[in-house]
Amino acid sequence: MTYKSTNWRFSVLGLALVAVFVTGCVTTTDSRFSREADRQEAIEDYVQLATAYIGQGNLDRARHHLDRALDLDGDSAGARAAMGLIYNAEGEAELAESSFRRAISADPDYTRARVYYGAFLFGQGRMQDAASQFRAASRDTEYKDRGSVFFNLGMTQERLGALDGAAASYRRAVELKRGDARALLALSRVLAEQGDFNAAALYYSRLSSMMQRNQRLRHSPESLLTGIRIARYQNDRDQEASLALQLKNNFPESVEYEQYKVLISNGQ
Repeated sequence: MTYKSTNWRFSVLGLALVAVFVTGCVTTTDSRFSREADRQEAIEDYVQLATAYIGQGNLDRARHHLDRALDLDGDSAGARAAMGLIYNAEGEAELAESSFRRAISADPDYTRARVYYGAFLFGQGRMQDAASQFRAASRDTEYKDRGSVFFNLGMTQERLGALDGAAASYRRAVELKRGDARALLALSRVLAEQGDFNAAALYYSRLSSMMQRNQRLRHSPESLLTGIRIARYQNDRDQEASLALQLKNNFPESVEYEQYKVLISNGQ
């Protein structure tokens, strides 16, 4: 299947001096709080702009905005986490990890830093460490993309061979990200791997219905092989033959097609 990553949203940075006339005295404390609020807003805007540029692959512009954010607050968790993305994109793994860790140290509750760090650790093959970061991030019930955190945790657990944990994480991803094809397929596949074909068939049926409604969704080798395994369990020869033909014609060089040939040769 083909999926598009979620578009980065960003706001245009605008700093303005606003003169407010009120009756009576304006205390120094109120002024300080106002200045602090303006400073935090400016930092957040710089980080959002930088994140958008990172998504576009424009690392120079991203770094420019992050430098400005760090000039305002050298311990900004958002700026440090985003800087870690830049270092990682540039192949500077040690600097990237240092930035992610510094962001988490500055604000342990800044979930996005843990998500970034978990993805970095996953890419480095450090699955236990990645799982720890994703697990911590998944506890933030206010995080807007919590379903994706559970999906990432499930992938990490699957790499570790913890299929029960992976199934539980994928199930939470399905619950939180209703209509997400990736999560439905991953859960169907893992349940089939565990031999729970009845449950796998339920989720795969939801995936198939979604594909029928959305013509932009296309089968991948993974989804075809998963469907084949479920169809074989259900003794649905027509469905198996249809999916097998698509796998052979569309993905003849895929690992999944080789697995299918092994599957039928073993009579499984």
